[in-house]
Amino acid sequence: MSSQPSDPVSEEANLSRCEEILHYEFQDRDLLRRALTHSSIAVSRLSSNERMEFLGDSVLGMVVCETLFENYPDFPEGELTRIKSSVVSRSTCARISCDIGLDDCLYLGKGLTNHDGIPESVIAGSFEGVVAAIYLDSGYESARAWLRSVLQEEIIRLVEQEEEENFKSVLQQFAQKDFQLTPGYRLLDEKGPDHSKCFKVSAYIGDDYYPAAWGNTKKEAEQRAAENAYAVLSGQPAPHPSDE
Repeated sequence: MSSQPSDPVSEEANLSRCEEILHYEFQDRDLLRRALTHSSIAVSRLSSNERMEFLGDSVLGMVVCETLFENYPDFPEGELTRIKSSVVSRSTCARISCDIGLDDCLYLGKGLTNHDGIPESVIAGSFEGVVAAIYLDSGYESARAWLRSVLQEEIIRLVEQEEEENFKSVLQQFAQKDFQLTPGYRLLDEKGPDHSKCFKVSAYIGDDYYPAAWGNTKKEAEQRAAENAYAVLSGQPAPHPSDE
């Protein structure tokens, strides 16, 4: 259930409960109050959390970029971008808000509280508003510490998922560490009409070529070829045998 401003006592109780949820005590509770106030119930749009959402979005993006850049030095820009996009997405922000119970503290108009569920965009906006509130209350370091604590598990999960799915990155790290070489990929064959082609690719490290793989796109074929190569180098059979 979301809450709405009523008497001062119940409002202060709600703010106290929110601070417990966040594990952060505000020096200026007005910042928290504004971060939780949706435009549907605010006296004016400037007294809602919209401006704070704007600021919080930037702080969130900076903290996530900085965290990924520092903690995963071997990840190329493309992988970091994919992970960052998932972490800062509205769906992730809304889910984390619900997980910690922040959605129960929001100040919403009746049009929203009468719905079966609060819109994802509203919950995500309040999350970004809280980020801005902490930033304004005690600075970037506090906002970064809080975000890292609530996003840590999600970042680890997405990194592990990226590592599992991106065998080109796994193979590159392996090859550079063990052979001081960067893997390459050679297109060996392609078949099918232009609108539905298949591609056959082999990964190589130096002069050594590894079992080729087919894919519906060159990118998919390269991923499968990298997985084949990594499997062979690890003493396992190639999981994507071709007709070679």
